[in-house]
Amino acid sequence: MRSKRTVWFRLTLGSIAIILVANTVLSLVIILSFSAMITEEVQTRVRLDLNSAQNLYDRNIEDICRMMKATSARCSVPTPLESWKRKQLHQLLQHIRQAGKLDMLYLLDTNGRVIYRENNPDQTGDDASYNPIISRALRERKCVRGTAIVPYQKLAKEGAALLQRALLEKVSPAGIHSEKDQPHRDALVIGSAVALLDLKRGGECVGFLYGARLLNQSYQIVDQIKEELYQDETYRGVDIGAATIFQGDIRVSTSMKSDDGSRAVGTLLSPVVHEKVLEKKENWADRAFVINDWYITAYQPIRDPEDRIIGALGVGVLEAPFVHTRRLVLGSFLAIVVFATLVSLVLLTLAARSLLRPIGRIIKMSDQVVAGDLSARVKIRPPGEMGLLCRAIDQMADAVAQREKALAETARRQIGQSEKLATVGRMAAGIAHEINNPLTGLLTLEHLLKDEQGLSQKSREYLDIMYSETSRMREIVRGLLNFARESSTAMTLLDINEVIGQWLALLHSQKEFDDIVIEEELAAGLPKVMGDANQLQQVLVNLSLNACEALADGGTLSISTREENKKVRVSIRDTGCGIKAEHLEMIFDPFFTTKPVGKGTGLGLSVSYGIIRQHGGIMKVKSQEGQGTTFTFTLPVATG
Repeated sequence: MRSKRTVWFRLTLGSIAIILVANTVLSLVIILSFSAMITEEVQTRVRLDLNSAQNLYDRNIEDICRMMKATSARCSVPTPLESWKRKQLHQLLQHIRQAGKLDMLYLLDTNGRVIYRENNPDQTGDDASYNPIISRALRERKCVRGTAIVPYQKLAKEGAALLQRALLEKVSPAGIHSEKDQPHRDALVIGSAVALLDLKRGGECVGFLYGARLLNQSYQIVDQIKEELYQDETYRGVDIGAATIFQGDIRVSTSMKSDDGSRAVGTLLSPVVHEKVLEKKENWADRAFVINDWYITAYQPIRDPEDRIIGALGVGVLEAPFVHTRRLVLGSFLAIVVFATLVSLVLLTLAARSLLRPIGRIIKMSDQVVAGDLSARVKIRPPGEMGLLCRAIDQMADAVAQREKALAETARRQIGQSEKLATVGRMAAGIAHEINNPLTGLLTLEHLLKDEQGLSQKSREYLDIMYSETSRMREIVRGLLNFARESSTAMTLLDINEVIGQWLALLHSQKEFDDIVIEEELAAGLPKVMGDANQLQQVLVNLSLNACEALADGGTLSISTREENKKVRVSIRDTGCGIKAEHLEMIFDPFFTTKPVGKGTGLGLSVSYGIIRQHGGIMKVKSQEGQGTTFTFTLPVATG
């Protein structure tokens, strides 16, 4: 294949383009679908992890509630509560605090005032009803559990240890401590308040027992969540899973660590998560930048017993392991696609070459034919349409060879006929003077006879006819001589209808036309043509004689004229025997005749055709065997 325009090149290029586009689109669809599927799977997992984390968080609160209920059920409550001895209260509450791992433990009266504070017994009498857990327990006189915020001023009554745990320095998302931010001092607690009943008074509520755990910088719950959900799995030294408890938008408890290895408490919630969870009060499940890396996270609000949002619980898994897995899978997939594409392209190229190899044979064969070797053939028959093409090319080459042979035979025959014409020309040149001399004598005698006295009118008409026909005969001989010598004709302005009228006058005087009906349809006002009247009459005579022979049993001979496209058209139609289809292409050939030997020379139509061509016209024939023949010739209208 020698050009970029070859079928092989375009077919291969088009197929390569289709394969590349199809594989590219397929790869993009699969990559996007797989990425979306992986992301959705991870987000679904994180949402389920968040549900599990919430259950663990609630279970810790429930443990406090159960312990407080058990304590209230076992205690024999003296009335009034203030009558309890300090030592007895300390022993009881210390045991409860240690068993429940509580950071805060109060004994309250029915109005919510502190009767005894285990952490700081000297601080009593303050109102604890600000706490929504206690406040609701006071209203409902039953066990209430949940999460609450303890203000800094109230927490100060618990002692310096808890106050120090609640104190957190705020850290911006970039990990920088801002001087404008005040330290975070309030505390987030989970706890339960249970009513104390005096069974001697019929179960009358005589006070409340309240216990709570401080979540600030307490990592029991978040570590429990991380251990149960993620089994402390790591990726490149970093924990895959993380759990965090927020008070407002500040991390007060988290399993995540900063770059220095310390817990990342004091850092802020991402602004987009803050808006979604704390402001719009909706759950979040999406990727987010946490501390110093990207995580697939899930958050939900934490509400106090009064249904106010006071923080958030969040879990997340490190995005990097999933990105690595996704890249590994997609890389393997792309490698397979690239390999399959390359193999497909190689196979396609080989298949295209194999399929189009016959075209090379066809081109080589056509070059040989153009060079003159008509025996060249494709000679192969591959399966399918290509085999049909090769067979058709070979058949075409056979037809060309046969046609060339026929043309050579026709040329040889025409050369022979040309030689005959040359011989006729030489013969005409030799006998022209011999024929012209007697004809001249006849014309002289006819002229003298016309001058004789006493001739009848009929005799004079016969002499005129003899004179006219003898003159015409001399013109025919002169025309034959001129045809042989290729001499020029005497062209004058002619009215074709007048030429036809003269020919018809002669036709009506011939007895051969007695049984033939002659019809005329001559258009009036035809433009004149340039021509030789004698030669055109010779054409009309030749055509009428041929029609007469075709109308041996009688019939109709029609002559018509008309103007069309600045040409004068003459048609001569007979209703005779017609011409066979295989003879139509040869009737104008010199010496071709279908008449018996001795009945014709085959020059009439050939000479007539030549005369019309010399006049710048065209002669055509239409014939159907058994239905007649129509000869038509056109002559250009004279200009100027």
